[in-house]
Amino acid sequence: MIPYTVKMVRDNLARVKKRIEQAAERAGRDPHTVRLIVVTKEAGIDQMREVVQLGVTDIGENRVKDALSKRKLFDSHLLSWHMIGHLQSNKAKDAVRLFSIIHSVDSVKLAYILDKEAKKNNKIQDILIEVNTSGEETKFGVKPNRVESFLKEARDLKHINILGLMTMAPLVKDSEMARPYFKKLKQLADAYQLKELSMGMTQDFEVAIEEGATMVRIGSAIFKNM
Repeated sequence: MIPYTVKMVRDNLARVKKRIEQAAERAGRDPHTVRLIVVTKEAGIDQMREVVQLGVTDIGENRVKDALSKRKLFDSHLLSWHMIGHLQSNKAKDAVRLFSIIHSVDSVKLAYILDKEAKKNNKIQDILIEVNTSGEETKFGVKPNRVESFLKEARDLKHINILGLMTMAPLVKDSEMARPYFKKLKQLADAYQLKELSMGMTQDFEVAIEEGATMVRIGSAIFKNM
């Protein structure tokens, strides 16, 4: 369990929001165009309650199992739940029921399965295509040169809505080293007229915002004593 104090979480959240605002302004952007997804993978329930009380409405989860247990403790009408971790096909049924947006759709096969499950639930499931902009073998995601074919193959699916793209930059000591991977995702999004870009985490979210991120996924900077 992460050491927890109300003041720590409040101060950290305020600090993160300020950094988001400043990064957006440096890029000549309206800070309101950047959506903060608070990642609660390592947070306790009390910490989650605190950020919700402070006005957070977007919760990011890495695992379907965790979202299943946590959603029962919160008013689902007040929150949007985001699946940001790798999604296995056999979890698609639960994922469609649980999540507002699935950020990690890394194959056309998974898109078809989600479409099928969404149809059963009479739902249009919002998704993002996960792109492996770094080319690292340890990361999930389609190759950048496969985005066009993904879009073509998925264009007839009626129960998914492709909002945009998601990526994870390599873990680097200097956040500037992550910039080329965010820039590449923005170029892809522009090429295919996709509006949403989920990119940037605790270690590099400011650079991601400068390169066009519309969603940043932040956990440690809020819940840890940095």
